[in-house]
Amino acid sequence: MKKIIKRYRGFLFVLVAMILLILFNQELGLKTLRITGNSVKEMLLVIPPIFLLLGLLDVWVPRETMIKYMGEGSGIKGVLLAIFIGSAAAGPLYGAFPVAAVFMKKGVKFMNILIFIGAWSTTKIPMFLFEIAALGNTFAITRLLIDIPGIIIIAFILSKMVSKKEVQALYENAASID
Repeated sequence: MKKIIKRYRGFLFVLVAMILLILFNQELGLKTLRITGNSVKEMLLVIPPIFLLLGLLDVWVPRETMIKYMGEGSGIKGVLLAIFIGSAAAGPLYGAFPVAAVFMKKGVKFMNILIFIGAWSTTKIPMFLFEIAALGNTFAITRLLIDIPGIIIIAFILSKMVSKKEVQALYENAASID
């Protein structure tokens, strides 16, 4: 029982806080409950398709192929592939992390994983098309031309700042997830 309480202490704390909020300010508490419900509903609509695609990626794409195209020796081809996959992805940023974990299991270079996460968060193709329509070609293209090198530079710096021991621990943790 203690193990369960310890594992879910964050959830239990928030649950108690919401109950107290409803008791002391019913209007605000119910509004908070509605927002929480909408967030949970959104997650339940996004996460199953991502996990389905991850399962297919895990089964259909051999580790050797991922290492060849996005692993340590992949060079610019790995960087471009990470940008393309991240830009073509759909869904909120929290969907990128399970994909990154599968990439780690498949032997993708740490810097390429960071580039993938950066591309997922800033260079999505639908967002780019919306920006062209709403804000104009100049803004959209300028932002993209600044973001892509920025993502690569940040990923490079982070990959150099994080120790090999920490990176190894991340890869081992990802490999243990089934």
